[in-house]
Amino acid sequence: MNINEIAESIEKKASGKFVFDKEKSIIFVDPDNWILLATFLKNDSKLKFDYLMCISSYDKEDGKTYGVAYNFFSTSNKHYLEVRIEIEDGASIPSVVNLWKAADWHEREAFDMMGISFDGHPDLKRILLADDWDGHPLRKQYKEPDYYHGMPVPKEKSYWE
Repeated sequence: MNINEIAESIEKKASGKFVFDKEKSIIFVDPDNWILLATFLKNDSKLKFDYLMCISSYDKEDGKTYGVAYNFFSTSNKHYLEVRIEIEDGASIPSVVNLWKAADWHEREAFDMMGISFDGHPDLKRILLADDWDGHPLRKQYKEPDYYHGMPVPKEKSYWE
């Protein structure tokens, strides 16, 4: 199926619960409709999105809106889909760990690095940074601390790149 056929199939099941951006070939969904759509993407016989390739978080650069892009592939049907959810700071997105086990670490990374919370995640805690790290380093307005537990935080990183 191509992206237009995928969007048509979703429209039949979830009419009015998502927005299809034809120019970007992306489906946008609100957090309230995410579990319904995610379950349909995984279980519908025509779609069968059994492989969650990745979840990428992003900052809309307005200081209050953040997003998550889910990239799916169907190993049996050989088609691809990107779904995005955008939320205001402090809002949360329902977890899809119960549908795709790979979401476990991806959601934890988005939580750790961007500060996006996932309702229903079985173990939502930092995965890359220490539990007491202040802030979320992938946010555009993030300022690196000068010190962490008395140790200087290096600003010049070219020596390890």
